Amino acid sequence: MAVRLNEDKMIVETVREGLKRTGGYCPCRLERTEENKCICDEFKAQIADPEFEGYCHCMLYYKEI
Repeated sequence: MAVRLNEDKMIVETVREGLKRTGGYCPCRLERTEENKCICDEFKAQIADPEFEGYCHCMLYYKEI
């Protein structure tokens, strides 16, 4: 299992700019809650799931099996 950045550098740059603008909260989420602080709780749960492979909600990270 490995977690890596998206290979699309434009997506990475855009999401990172959004993270700076929101103080580290997922720029794809409207609510600024601890659950939405990057790396968000949703993706942490997906990382813990041995069957999950794919991108986090904002597509910054990818989990490989």
